[in-house]
Order: sequence, then C-alpha cells, then structure tokens
Amino acid sequence: MPDPLDRVRTAAAARGLDIELRERPQASNLAEAAALLGLQPADIVKTLVVKRADDSYLFALIPGDLAISWPKLRAVVGVNKLRLPEPELALAATGYERGTITAIGSSTDWPVYADASITGRRIAMGAGAHGYSLFVDADDLIAAYGATVADISQPATPR
Repeated sequence: MPDPLDRVRTAAAARGLDIELRERPQASNLAEAAALLGLQPADIVKTLVVKRADDSYLFALIPGDLAISWPKLRAVVGVNKLRLPEPELALAATGYERGTITAIGSSTDWPVYADASITGRRIAMGAGAHGYSLFVDADDLIAAYGATVADISQPATPR
C-alpha cells in the first residue's frame, strides 16, 4: 500500500480538494494540539470510523470540543445500531491507524456524515499518518465527498 500521506494527496487531487499537510509535534490533549496549531479546539475535527450492524462503515466528522451523539447519528443514518470498531477493524476498514483516520484516501469510500457545526470554516484533521495534520475547507470537503450534514454531536463530558 502506498505511503499514507501520498494516498491522501492523490485522493485529494482526484477530488479537486485543496489540502495542506503540516507536520506537527505530538500533543497530549486537544487543548495542547489546538495551541500547537494556532487553532481553537473546535477547529480540530475528529474523523471517527463507525461500524454498522451489517459490517459496513461510515465516517462521522465531529468537532474536537464535542462528542458524537449516538442517538442523533443513528436517526440520521436510519439504523438502530452503530458502534466504534476495535482498532484492527478500523485499520482494515480505512487503511489508517486510529488517531490518523481521514476519509480522504481511505481504502474504501465509506459514506461521510459531518456535524453541521464544522461548516463554513477551515478545519484541521487527521492526515493518514502520525505527526501530521491536514487542513482543508470544511465546505469543500463536504462537497467533494457528498457528505450528509446534520446535527450529530453533543457536548463532550469532562474526563
């Protein structure tokens, strides 16, 4: 399989997506990651790979400062069962390790569901490889992947 960053670049170019890949230091939490990138936590978008009961998957794009709302996502998808897969299943489904997952260049083009709050701005997200962030205009990403935009998040519970 090609280098993950090359896969991301090739897939973005094929969809006419203007992306920026930026090397970044390791961060121990969201606030630190945002500060390192000069962003607000909401501008870092998590790409969650979600497993359906029929063993297919989807991507959920959730702002870093929010959490996935399972009831909202199930309602939008029209199913009654969704879950986060084990790390090895996520890797098999996307070709990317957890913490690097992006819909761009995934080994399978799973449907994309984007939380409505990410629209209208430039976001940072996983770049397919550890130590890198991908910057893209959220609206361009949504258009390029025909993403379903809906309210699929909820406030994150403090740890």
